[in-house]
Amino acid sequence: MGLLDSVLGSVLNAQQGAGPAAQGGLADVLGGLLGQAQGGAQPGEPGGLGALLPVLIGLVSNNGQAGGLGGLAEKFNQAGLGDVLGSWIGTGPNAPITGDQLGSVLGGDLMNQLATRLGMSEADAAGQLAQGLPDLIDRLTPQGEAPEGGFGNAGDLFGMLGGMLQK
Repeated sequence: MGLLDSVLGSVLNAQQGAGPAAQGGLADVLGGLLGQAQGGAQPGEPGGLGALLPVLIGLVSNNGQAGGLGGLAEKFNQAGLGDVLGSWIGTGPNAPITGDQLGSVLGGDLMNQLATRLGMSEADAAGQLAQGLPDLIDRLTPQGEAPEGGFGNAGDLFGMLGGMLQK
């Protein structure tokens, strides 16, 4: 079971048993569960994984640091890894990517920013992102095609994930 599967499953279970007073924003719930599910520091603490999902969303959103899915595709193609990203979008199995490969795709400046936001080393951040990014892109493209205009902004993406939780 992948990292995103664990998080989405935990959120669905929590929402089914939570009353109205316990329901916060989806970003808060997912972020909190990421930190708790991994047994690490709590969200917001250095080394915690509570910020992983928002960072992943930021990479693929049109208003994100990587220029959305189109910007990511360009970076992957320039690094000779366009087929890897294509596998995540397609309906077949997701090709793996290492943290080192993802770090070279994103570049040192962006990896440094992401690692700082996550409160971990660049190598650890790249490893965590390399685990979560394929699952996220795969789930956002269930028909095997990328939306022509990208995935939308970060708010749109959290809404899409919320819709997945209702199914």
